[in-house]
Amino acid sequence: MGREVKEVEVPKKEGRAAMTKHRAKILNSKMIYEGKVFGVRRDEVEEPNGLRATREVITHPGSAVVLPVLQDGRIVMIRQYRHATRQYLWELVAGRIDGGEAVKKAAARELLEETGYQAKRYSVFLDVFPTPGFLEERMYIVLAEGLTEGKAQPEEDEKIQVRLFAAKELKQMMQRGRIRDAKTIAGLLYYFTFLR
Repeated sequence: MGREVKEVEVPKKEGRAAMTKHRAKILNSKMIYEGKVFGVRRDEVEEPNGLRATREVITHPGSAVVLPVLQDGRIVMIRQYRHATRQYLWELVAGRIDGGEAVKKAAARELLEETGYQAKRYSVFLDVFPTPGFLEERMYIVLAEGLTEGKAQPEEDEKIQVRLFAAKELKQMMQRGRIRDAKTIAGLLYYFTFLR
């Protein structure tokens, strides 16, 4: 990519480093790997505090995570094999946001594909960076309400089990370590603490 210099805005009220300088400068950037799901980029950067460093970043377009709640309060969860963990995990519905796709549209698409459910209302209630040390991915956690049941339309490589859980059951599962997926724990805890 050459010696391209980019300036990245850093919010002004986020710690001491941001108080000394308000911008990070990318001095050089090179794409090392570009795959179907993510890429890896190496940046030479001058951070807001003046530190010069080389940072390797996993590129990702972002994800929509869906917390589907039925009229009776039960929550739709999925269980699938996650090879990186070598185990099956209970999770909220989630998937990559396609280039230029709106978050709520991605949420509706993933909910239908993975569970067959459709919702009348979608609202983003949490916006998180799951691993900000090296991953660009931004996750938007979306509440889906006014659900109607339908037939799931999973992708070829998706073998998904769908199950409905009461809030009490999910809290016990988290407490006992039966739910280990970070986005799911964050979404459920936020929902139970602030929205329910």
